[in-house]
Amino acid sequence: MKVIQQLRAMPTRDGDGVNIMRIADFQRLALDPYLMLDEIRSDDAKDYIGGFPPHPHRGMETFTYIRKGGFEHRDQLGNVRAIRAGKVQWMSTGRGVIHSEMPLADADNGLHGFQIWLNMPAKDKMRHPQYQDSGTSDHPTLSDGHGQLYLLAGHWQFGNEAADAPLMGLAADAAIADMTLPAGKQSQIELSQYKLVALYLYQGQLLLPSGSHINAGSMLLLDPQYPLQLQAGTADCGMLLLAGNPIGEKVVQMGPFVMNTQAEIMQAINDYQSGQFGEIV
Repeated sequence: MKVIQQLRAMPTRDGDGVNIMRIADFQRLALDPYLMLDEIRSDDAKDYIGGFPPHPHRGMETFTYIRKGGFEHRDQLGNVRAIRAGKVQWMSTGRGVIHSEMPLADADNGLHGFQIWLNMPAKDKMRHPQYQDSGTSDHPTLSDGHGQLYLLAGHWQFGNEAADAPLMGLAADAAIADMTLPAGKQSQIELSQYKLVALYLYQGQLLLPSGSHINAGSMLLLDPQYPLQLQAGTADCGMLLLAGNPIGEKVVQMGPFVMNTQAEIMQAINDYQSGQFGEIV
């Protein structure tokens, strides 16, 4: 396994005071097609109860994965969906979406989830928005006898098995999975069909072939031409695997808008302020 870069999640707040650990790169685009990963994790409702009241997006995709607790999604397209533990939601915002994401009142015992932003190629940024979630669909789990891969998006091969996740068709052929590896165990996965591979460790300690280690809250940008050789430390490991193919286009970002030029950003702001995004009914 060849590590290209190591990143560390930083604390911030978003929405109505929600505490988040965030990794973002809108300038160097080292994670292209991925732009940002937010982790929300707390057993204290004060850290997330304000949620994310109605707000707009244009030109990007949001991918939400809940491990504990839940959110209710609402948008101007008429979608009202509860996203609970083990489920995912994908929104390709295209030319414009207004949505809200609020904690579920009946989801006890805290919240743990992720929202990932993906860029969209210029040719798709003004298409009609799309929404999908895994709902009642099953999420396949693949295993090599040690590690387990819980499929969230895209096509995966692991051990002697292969399967499709319930969500397909993300921008840039993106594939996302949740991998767990018991303490002291080793596992290997091949992802050379992609040009971008990253790993975000949210639990445990991962030992690297160099003899060093990383702790939870770290992301590794990896060379996809080398197999991922994963070894857990003295505690069980949990990690998100992110794969895809870079879009390779300039990004101009302002808040919830991700376009290719400053002029397109200003147009997005004008369109939103003039009511062209619609509203949540």
